[in-house]
Amino acid sequence: MNTTPLKRLAINPPPTQLFYDQFHYSQATRVGDLIWVSGQVGINSEMKPESDVATQTHLAFQSLAKVLQAAGAGLEDVVELTTFHTRLRADMPVFASIKDEYFPSRYPSWTAVGITELALPELVVEIRAVAVAGSGSA
Repeated sequence: MNTTPLKRLAINPPPTQLFYDQFHYSQATRVGDLIWVSGQVGINSEMKPESDVATQTHLAFQSLAKVLQAAGAGLEDVVELTTFHTRLRADMPVFASIKDEYFPSRYPSWTAVGITELALPELVVEIRAVAVAGSGSA
């Protein structure tokens, strides 16, 4: 039996340290092989939201991949997705099609939630995930 205590690591890849400093949360938290990723949104390099659901979705998944990489994992290690949508029914076909580009096989569990608003009024989608580092390579 391993009695070594697990350490909790805060993951904040550049330039996301801003969120940690200003809003007091990490982009991800890793304990052992488990990684919880905070909601990722479709903002561009200037930290501004893009206008359409397709671009926001691509940017959110790209951000998710970067955070996972900084935590020592990849999209293939995602075991659960939770997505939040301000226009759930209208945007679901586009979102689901793009999601399939990032998860072409070994699909994670997924819950899609319709909500009235996100942190910025222009945002229409947010993606959070749970991953198990190393699980996708098996």
